Amino acid sequence: MSEPLPRCPMVQFVDLVSGKWAIPILYRLILIDAPIRFNELQRAIAPITQKELTRQLRGFEQKGLVTRTIYAEVPPRVEYEVTRLGKTLREPLAALAEWMQVHEGDLA
Repeated sequence: MSEPLPRCPMVQFVDLVSGKWAIPILYRLILIDAPIRFNELQRAIAPITQKELTRQLRGFEQKGLVTRTIYAEVPPRVEYEVTRLGKTLREPLAALAEWMQVHEGDLA
């Protein structure tokens, strides 16, 4: 009996960044490279809904790509920031963005 093949790394990557807004959120956080409040991030990625942004950020936080900091203020202030692990996606995502800019006109 042969050993099962390892899982395709591209399938794993797609699982990591699944969802229409996943890559734009990560890319924006990487470009900002500083803590950002939820509403500021939502405006930067418009027209994403509050529900979808919350869902994606929670998933990224669970995977260690984003940190969430809550400040004990009234009203509470919450900031998000890409982690060191998340920053390692800078080059691959920049390459995808560059590819899109170069080939956008070639796509049917």
